Amino acid sequence: MAPSPFLDPGPTSSPNTLALLHLKRDLLIPTILSESSIHSDTDYAEGKVTNTRFGSFPHSTLLNQPWGTQILASNVDTGLRASKGKKRKREGGETPREVEEDGEEFKGGRNQAATTASSGFVHLLPPTPEAWTLSLPHRTQVVYTPDYSYILQRLRARPGDRIIEAGAGSGSFTHAAARAVFNGYPDADTESDTAQNGTVTKSKKKRKYGGVYSFEFHAPRAEQLQAEISEHGLSPIVRITNRDVYQDGFCLPASPDAPTEPEADCVFLDLPAPWLALKHLTRTPLSASALRCVDSSSSPSTPNPLQAQTATKTTSFRSPLNPSTPTRICTFSPCIEQVQRTVSTLRQLGWVEISMVEILHRRLDVRRERVGLQEEGLRGANASPATVGEAVQRLREVEGRFRAFHELQKEDASSAHGNGKEGVDEAADGAETTKKNSKGKGKGKGKGKSSVKPETDAAHLSRQQRLENLKLAASERDLFKEGRLVHRTEPEQKTHTSYLVFAILPRVWTKEDEENCRKKWEQDKK
Repeated sequence: MAPSPFLDPGPTSSPNTLALLHLKRDLLIPTILSESSIHSDTDYAEGKVTNTRFGSFPHSTLLNQPWGTQILASNVDTGLRASKGKKRKREGGETPREVEEDGEEFKGGRNQAATTASSGFVHLLPPTPEAWTLSLPHRTQVVYTPDYSYILQRLRARPGDRIIEAGAGSGSFTHAAARAVFNGYPDADTESDTAQNGTVTKSKKKRKYGGVYSFEFHAPRAEQLQAEISEHGLSPIVRITNRDVYQDGFCLPASPDAPTEPEADCVFLDLPAPWLALKHLTRTPLSASALRCVDSSSSPSTPNPLQAQTATKTTSFRSPLNPSTPTRICTFSPCIEQVQRTVSTLRQLGWVEISMVEILHRRLDVRRERVGLQEEGLRGANASPATVGEAVQRLREVEGRFRAFHELQKEDASSAHGNGKEGVDEAADGAETTKKNSKGKGKGKGKGKSSVKPETDAAHLSRQQRLENLKLAASERDLFKEGRLVHRTEPEQKTHTSYLVFAILPRVWTKEDEENCRKKWEQDKK
């Protein structure tokens, strides 16, 4: 089977796979790339097109491109999109599509090559769980990257583990968990067992593959998430189940291929009342007294957990947890009252090392700030004076210019009208230059002065000429090393309040396990 783009996107984009169009910071558009020449939903002459605020992008320009490539917008011909021409609408005639199917020519035609637009571009990025969290369609409140990265680290999720997720919602955590536990596709064993001559040979020990067992109570959300998982190529790793885990638990129907599913190593509960689902996450059946203790801590407004005990008594008990390893759990709750009831139930059911964590995520904007007259006209710089010397020098230039101008006006009052204003400006510039040269004072003595030569940075230069000289001098400087390094935090936290409760359920240790351990380490010889 084709690998998932979330796990192995390859060097270039390929048809019928997910790609992300990066427009700007925190704005990405997911799209399934199509190689068809015409698309039934859009009817563009260029085929399937993704329209954004920065232009239109036919998929023919997005396919077979290296990831990270800057894709320029295209001019799109919308002639085929009209359902009927004006004349055919008045006469009740056929649509342009029907005319074209009959063999008649229609303006625009099919398979039209895309032409580059004058402006607009996007960057083509491969799908990742972090990028998918920012661009996915929100059906519920999602678990963002700062939360699920910390959750997976505390759960010690690694390749080959199995994770139970209850409350899949929009699938943000589902994609991240699938990447964390992925260590191959389960179908690989079947393919490797088949010999070259066509005979099937069974391997002695099957490899344990990682998987995500996701449970969702809302049927439409579960169906939509299943469709997304299939489109993203994660179906062999993620199993979506529409179920009420409060009553039915987490065990899946046994099958010849996987009779012991899920055998989870980690559990993540994103539920309104996680304490009601904890009675199913045990290694042994609960006694009647333990059930009464759990029931007393439940809320009257939530479903009664005893409703599920009738089916439990009539069937044999099967734990959804891995019996050979300790199980780690995390619950995601927005209210502290939910945390209190969850912690109380965890203690009653034998969970240990219980702790609560609140994550407050805020990004930092780090950049260099350049201030001074020598930065005038440069992008990202502040042209305000950096020192008092620069400000005084600039004032002297302006005052000298005006003084020379008025002096020449008084001397040449009779000829000023004939020569015009331009002649007066040239005379004033010449007088000012002569005056500064006679004083023998050049520029560049103050702190932070420009590297332009004094004779070219005299006051007689216009502002446009001065900016051009500054930009020319800046091309020979390392601007990224200059200025003051500053950092600012975001004014608002772009996340929701959430409390994470972590706990560990130890494995059951029997006398047989103790004896086997002693034999293994030869402790009985002492």
